[in-house]
Amino acid sequence: MVELGGNIKLEGFDSIDSSSLIIVKKIVGNYTRKIMDNNQEYKGLTISLNNPNDYELKAQLIIGEKTHNSESVNNNLFMALNSVLNDLASI
Repeated sequence: MVELGGNIKLEGFDSIDSSSLIIVKKIVGNYTRKIMDNNQEYKGLTISLNNPNDYELKAQLIIGEKTHNSESVNNNLFMALNSVLNDLASI
């Protein structure tokens, strides 16, 4: 598990190469900043990579007392990541 800033967790990303992981961290960081700017009660974000072959992602965003979930499967890691984070950023 990779933790970014204490309130962002990336689970299952250990199998991703280091250069792709750097890009993942930047994408997640940028989206999280947007989410935090729009939601003062932001508590945390967890993104799980369940199938590294098909890039099956599940994301869980906690804002206040509510939990929001999003899922995506794509053969491109960055497209799957963009999909789940776009979905959560619109909350």
